[in-house]
Amino acid sequence: MTTVDHPAFSGLGTGRCLVIGEVALTHDGSLGLAHASIDAIAAAGADAVKFQTHIAAAESTPEEPWRVRFSPRAETRYEYWKRMEFTEAEWIGLRARADEAGVGFLSSPFSMEALELLERVGVMGWKVASGEVRNHAMLSRMAASGLPVLLSTGMSSLEEIDAAVALLRERRAASITVMQCTTSYPTPPEKVGLDLIPFFRARYGLPVGLSDHSGTPWPSLAAVALGADVVEVHVTFSREAFGPDVSSSVTVEELARLVEGIRWLERARANPVDKDAAAEALEPVRRLFTKSVVARRALAAGTVLAPSDLAAKKPGTGIPAEELP
Repeated sequence: MTTVDHPAFSGLGTGRCLVIGEVALTHDGSLGLAHASIDAIAAAGADAVKFQTHIAAAESTPEEPWRVRFSPRAETRYEYWKRMEFTEAEWIGLRARADEAGVGFLSSPFSMEALELLERVGVMGWKVASGEVRNHAMLSRMAASGLPVLLSTGMSSLEEIDAAVALLRERRAASITVMQCTTSYPTPPEKVGLDLIPFFRARYGLPVGLSDHSGTPWPSLAAVALGADVVEVHVTFSREAFGPDVSSSVTVEELARLVEGIRWLERARANPVDKDAAAEALEPVRRLFTKSVVARRALAAGTVLAPSDLAAKKPGTGIPAEELP
């Protein structure tokens, strides 16, 4: 599970999209809900499940402000991160649950301590959170692990993305995927940035993907039609559920339809249509639906034909209609 040969990554660049269902913090600190989320995401057909690994003392201070206060608990942001922590044994259990369910296991680390914990737990690759793109020490450590790196770009300028990609290349990361991401929850259509899928591919010559927060399946389907190698969506059991990510998540049922749609699009993109060959194969049908030149009415022998004497009617077994003039 800890090598680049993990089957969930083997399709990168071959036309098969890696689909990641992100639990993030939807579990709200409940280990049972985290396990249930793995089962549901696997049953929906995703290739991998992703969490976030927070160690409050390693990534935050008691003075960290709330971006948006959503919790009814009278707690600080630091206390919230503390409540989101799982022990190493619990993380190992989550990884084992993913193995049993047949999906790859990912979690974004938000500190070096979290990265080291995940190295011990075992992950299929690294998902770099948008806020960590400028954390070059972390990127270097990820590259040195020999695992694939998925680089989210939600908060980054092109200069910062360029620097991160250059560093990962210099450190010989096993593989690099540049993920378009918009840090807006939920993301409106105008900010999804689908144009960046082909742009990043041309700029870096690397696999590309979309980390979507729209709360709908549409951007991911469009990204796959544009050739995305990876799509990642937040997942919730219900739109009535509690949590900061619910508005930017798809439901489990929507995830299943999304996976179905992605696999459908892959088959379509993998089978280009030759219009000439298709027309030739349909020749019997073409004779039924195309038209031939005919007399508009009974004509006496010796009539000098005028345009008003002729028409085009089915079947297409005589003089082709395009020769009528």
